[in-house]
Amino acid sequence: MDIKKAAMAGTLESSDAQVTVEPGTDGIELSIESSVINQYGKQIKKVVLETLDRLDVTSGKVTVVDKGALDCTLKARVECAVYRSNDITENLPWGGVIK
Repeated sequence: MDIKKAAMAGTLESSDAQVTVEPGTDGIELSIESSVINQYGKQIKKVVLETLDRLDVTSGKVTVVDKGALDCTLKARVECAVYRSNDITENLPWGGVIK
């Protein structure tokens, strides 16, 4: 799945994350901002990249502003942002249904 236009999902509230996706040309460009980056940065990166892989996203700019979100929240925010970038609003294959 391609990222066709800029889209965002999530909030900047505590225990959430705001994920922004934009079209890109050369692989995944990932930017993560988090107050817990030293403790959980590797896990945040892993979850985001695995979710993009499951969605077959191979290129794009992804920005994550994490406010202490759990893995399941990060997955949902990435999925939602990618679907929004493709104007997919019905019959969404959430979570475990993907691949």
